[in-house]
Amino acid sequence: MNAVAAPPPVSSLEDPRTIEFDVRTDEMLVNMGPQHPSTHGVLRLLLRTDGEIVRECTPHIGYLHRCAEKIGENLTPAQYVPYTDRMDYLAAMNMNLGWSCTVEKMLGIDVPEKGRHLRVAIAELNRIASHLLGMGAYGLDLGSFAPFLYAFREREMILDLFEHVCGARLTYSYLTVGGATHDFPEVVPMPPGLAAMTGVPEGTELSWCDVVRQFLKWFEPRITEYHTLLTRNGIFIKRTAGLGVMDADMAIGHGCTGPTLRGSGVDHDLRRDGEEIYTRHYDGYDFEIPVGPFPEAPPEAVLGDNWTRFYVRMMEVVQSVSLIRQALDRYEATDGPFRVAHRWNQKLPKDEVYLETECPRGQMGFGIVGDGSPIPVRARAKSSSFCNLSVIGPLSVGCFIADVPSILGSLDVVMGEIDR
Repeated sequence: MNAVAAPPPVSSLEDPRTIEFDVRTDEMLVNMGPQHPSTHGVLRLLLRTDGEIVRECTPHIGYLHRCAEKIGENLTPAQYVPYTDRMDYLAAMNMNLGWSCTVEKMLGIDVPEKGRHLRVAIAELNRIASHLLGMGAYGLDLGSFAPFLYAFREREMILDLFEHVCGARLTYSYLTVGGATHDFPEVVPMPPGLAAMTGVPEGTELSWCDVVRQFLKWFEPRITEYHTLLTRNGIFIKRTAGLGVMDADMAIGHGCTGPTLRGSGVDHDLRRDGEEIYTRHYDGYDFEIPVGPFPEAPPEAVLGDNWTRFYVRMMEVVQSVSLIRQALDRYEATDGPFRVAHRWNQKLPKDEVYLETECPRGQMGFGIVGDGSPIPVRARAKSSSFCNLSVIGPLSVGCFIADVPSILGSLDVVMGEIDR
């Protein structure tokens, strides 16, 4: 019987067991939202995916149908203030302020100095509350539950302070045309939550300004805890640093504003760079504008990434604490009224005005067209979240599906402001 010749040797490069293939999958369209917990409201993201890689991301809005702008053309400006609460409902005080300043610009109303200091204290308190919820929800998006509880603890204290001022905890309608609806209360009982944390007996009567100071004294050291929980957390850094990188040109090209813009290294803040009718509220105040890059950033972070946008908001909280303290001191040192009288049915001049203010999510703009009647012919709003959301598509291309919530959360959008 003849022997069978052995097969020739096969090199490792030719061995089928060692050849790597590029595994291709079928392209899929995946819906993230509008019920997904990481989409921050009724936002639908349509993802075109190749396996776990996102090839295209398209945001779909329009699930609220509030018709806020059309309603503004059927009410007087003072009557419309409660509707601004429902836009960015996490920063309703700032929405009230933006609309009121726009009306004051049209009517030539000069808010008294005491009223301006009152507005700064309230607006910056709401900025802290907004950023706290943004921080907590961002941690929740990435799988960390504890920061959400910490954020709500402090936010509840701020809402207690707002409740003493205007009786509301979410939709305030407090800052209005000419100043505010009420002055700060002279005496209020110490809120239970804050009393438990500060050691001041519950029910102790203090001035509202002193209660705020007690809160700030307790709150400021807590910021270090937030940095321990998230900012310097190794897992959080891996989920955010180096992802969603947006350079300054892209941010400006898409109309991004606020912390989203400053996280890309653009030094622009309307509290300093806006129109005089708004910037005069901050005249003489000492504060800095946090702008990336930051020397204390982890090595993995780059300018314009998710981590930097998050850190800008954390640094803004520190600046807001300082601004509130300055505003309270100036408020107490200023005599005179906190508002000027404004008739609800005051006729609007035949004119057109537009004004943008610096809200927690960016520049919120309002436009009014008058025709001599008390009700505007046109009322329009330019949303900061709308422009910030527009960049989600290019930022998501090439990343993993699991990275989409990380990118979206770093933009910190509120759908009530987008779908008006």
